[in-house]
Amino acid sequence: MKGTIEIYRGNIVDVDCEVIVNAANSSLMGGGGVDGAIHRAAGPKLKEACKPLAPCPTGEVRVTEGFDLGDRLVFHTVGPVWRGGSEGEAELLKACYLHCLQELIKRELTTIAFPAISTGAYGFPANEAAGIAVHACREFAADHDVKISLTAFDEPNATAIQGALDQP
Repeated sequence: MKGTIEIYRGNIVDVDCEVIVNAANSSLMGGGGVDGAIHRAAGPKLKEACKPLAPCPTGEVRVTEGFDLGDRLVFHTVGPVWRGGSEGEAELLKACYLHCLQELIKRELTTIAFPAISTGAYGFPANEAAGIAVHACREFAADHDVKISLTAFDEPNATAIQGALDQP
């Protein structure tokens, strides 16, 4: 593997990286969870920068400056709402990770921090989401020299991510 993947337990805005991924809603106007935390940390200019980029379809990525987050970019991606698993949720979640990673390389950057996309208000089961995230990131890191931080603010997501990382 060329790249590396690590778990970071804590607030995503504290990760030392070039890109912070925001688990956004389609309006990109902030909300709860990680979305609200990133918007609060970045300041009001982030909301203004997001307005012309909305709506963002599920699985796609939109890019803004980080503003008060320092010299970092924010990649906004909209994860799928869990509807039982039979409506393409896994493929859409994988698309969130891969589109962000492709954008990272396109911009000639190498470090990125992901939250546990869709596991909060969108209801995606933490273990399944972690497996998808780790698989997508491993697949990408096999061919690219990147440093990927999978962040978990709470213990259920940390346990799920660590469990997925421990699988071969």
